[in-house]
Amino acid sequence: MVKINENYGKLPGSYLFSEVARRISAYTAAHPEAKIIKLSIGDVTRPLVPAVTEAMHKAVDEMGTYEGFHGYGPEQGYPFLREAIAQFDYKARGVDIKPEEIFVSDGAKSDCGNIGDIFGVDNKVAVCDPVYPVYVDTNAMAGRAGDYVEAQGRWSNLIYMPCLEENGFMPQIPKERADLIYLCFPNNPTGSMATREQLKQWVDYANENGSVILYDSAYEAFITDPDIPHTIFEIEGARTCAIEFRSFSKTAGFTGNRCAYTVVPMELERDGAKLNTMWNRRQTTKFNGVPYVVQRGAAAIYTPEGHAQVMESIAYYQKNAQVIREGLTAAGLECFGGVNAPYIWLKTPGGMGSWDFFDLVLDKANVAITPGAGFGPSGEGYVRLTAFGDAEATRQAVERVKSML
Repeated sequence: MVKINENYGKLPGSYLFSEVARRISAYTAAHPEAKIIKLSIGDVTRPLVPAVTEAMHKAVDEMGTYEGFHGYGPEQGYPFLREAIAQFDYKARGVDIKPEEIFVSDGAKSDCGNIGDIFGVDNKVAVCDPVYPVYVDTNAMAGRAGDYVEAQGRWSNLIYMPCLEENGFMPQIPKERADLIYLCFPNNPTGSMATREQLKQWVDYANENGSVILYDSAYEAFITDPDIPHTIFEIEGARTCAIEFRSFSKTAGFTGNRCAYTVVPMELERDGAKLNTMWNRRQTTKFNGVPYVVQRGAAAIYTPEGHAQVMESIAYYQKNAQVIREGLTAAGLECFGGVNAPYIWLKTPGGMGSWDFFDLVLDKANVAITPGAGFGPSGEGYVRLTAFGDAEATRQAVERVKSML
């Protein structure tokens, strides 16, 4: 008889955002008159900028000719995009990342989960708490997480690094040795941001212990503080201990187009193997690359016109974050994040449970949010709000919540 991966049976319930969507749908079905405003799932709402759509239209026309047709492309990404990324996302910041260290993919979410393919299942994994669920769930599927302890809301084999209000929602170096360390800055869900000095501590720890930092910087375009690093490779020593994940989803509105990239430096070696070579082997075996048309669209954001247009969209979402943060703070709620990040981390009033507050706000204000408990044990008592909505809808949502309170 066929045996299945028993680790899937250990996963609790459904994926967080699927459960949020299910509850919203159930409420809408029971209350068809309700006009729900979603500040929950972090999907963008503004259309692709003109430079991107023009490049994609041109690429589609190319595909309709014998001369311009493209079949299978390079699994690592077309040179024109890899070179643009190396130039504008790294060299422009004084960071030397070579095109061959960049792997274009269909999403940072995919890469954050798939990167585990090149690591053994007996590695000890450290995650922030609260945490983006993909880091935890994919390691549980692979068998690294152990067993789920329902009473504690955590996995037995994972190292949880509590990110609490008293420590600025910043993870602390764990006392026990961690092999794989997931860091996400600007942070999802808390919106916190690590300083150069804090990241240096992690880089030093990883190099001293032979660990690998898996650094998710999908929201780096939202950083406004000039003293905050945009990439972990701005930190001395990171090339020998870190892998970085980036995405065009929130930067350029590509949630529906699927395009991202992962950087694996040539110097990064563990157990006698070059991780760049291993990741390349994994991608060439399991991935056929991102469509040519999509990559042409992504490359367009690196033109002067494309960059200016994309920054306008980012400024639009940053304004939404300001409206949420300032509006709800004025209403007497405690808000964090929303400055260098598109997420606001809100403390529930009166110690109310995250899911209870979710239900209350959905019912009384017809506003959907994301319960912090879904991000891990330390997320209980908080909710996450996203700034990726329509500006007028965001303003209305804030007013609804203020009126409810």
